[in-house]
Amino acid sequence: MSEFDLDLRAVEEQIEETEPERRVVLGILDGSDDDDWADLVEEGNVLVLNVDGDVNERAAGFARDVKENGGELMHFRGFLVVTPADVDIDTDRL
Repeated sequence: MSEFDLDLRAVEEQIEETEPERRVVLGILDGSDDDDWADLVEEGNVLVLNVDGDVNERAAGFARDVKENGGELMHFRGFLVVTPADVDIDTDRL
């Protein structure tokens, strides 16, 4: 059997670079950061946004993009919760 040299540290470094950093982002939905919100969700982040005004007006700039990409939006107690395609909003306990 032949021997081979495998550098596990190099492999781990490559794996870490390809894994996206995912987080829950808190913010205020006031209509000013539409592109930023859409980008954050596309990167796999969850948004919890305090709605300043009418939720339909404030989210109009990015809601369609999120839904077309498989994400979810839910207005709950003054907040808009926005998730990417691979994260479901569980409403079973409401």
